[in-house]
Amino acid sequence: MEEEIDLRQYWEVLKKRWKIIAMLPLIAALVSGIVSFYCIQPVFQTSTTLIVGKKSLDIGQPLEHMLDYNVLLANQQLTKTYAAIAKSRTVEQNVINGLELPLTVEGLDKLISVNPVKDTEILEITVSNTTPELAASIANEVAQEFSKAVIEIKKVDSVSIVDKAMTPINPVKPNKKLNVLIAFVVGLMAAVGLVFVLEYLKNTVKTSSEKSVDVEQLLGIPVLGIIPNYQIGK
Repeated sequence: MEEEIDLRQYWEVLKKRWKIIAMLPLIAALVSGIVSFYCIQPVFQTSTTLIVGKKSLDIGQPLEHMLDYNVLLANQQLTKTYAAIAKSRTVEQNVINGLELPLTVEGLDKLISVNPVKDTEILEITVSNTTPELAASIANEVAQEFSKAVIEIKKVDSVSIVDKAMTPINPVKPNKKLNVLIAFVVGLMAAVGLVFVLEYLKNTVKTSSEKSVDVEQLLGIPVLGIIPNYQIGK
């Protein structure tokens, strides 16, 4: 019974300040929507995949050796080395020069991520940029410059491009709908917390008959009567 009374009191607190609970989440969602749709510049992402290996069998080398598990495993381990080459200063500087980008090597490096595809010999080069066409151009240029560098450095026979980078259509961020939803939920939680803080800080005693329980809890004695609040007419 006591728990039921407590829950009823919580509901009364929320109902009394329903305007705060209604307005704060809506304001938070509105601000988030304005920022997401009009202030944050969308970022586009595209990627190209490559495979580094021997183009053909060496003379006199049996086919079974080329398919040997140890060879495949070694090639997979080499993709980590290839990833480092793809993000090397030499490759990135050549990309900047080739595309005449107004970027430093450090600035370009932040736009590029290179990751080996798990359990394969494939290397994925991903580029993020606010201009979709430029993102695709950078990804494909990195692939070309990497191919030249790895052939020269590692003396491999070939670097094959599995998929060229295509111009992305939809941005990867910001996620506008998700941002608005998160803002609404956070605003709702903040509104409920604010309501209870305001109620806790309030040091007055309610005088209506429906709220006489406040007096009983505060003084520890039963309420015998309530003097009504009325105005004497002139």
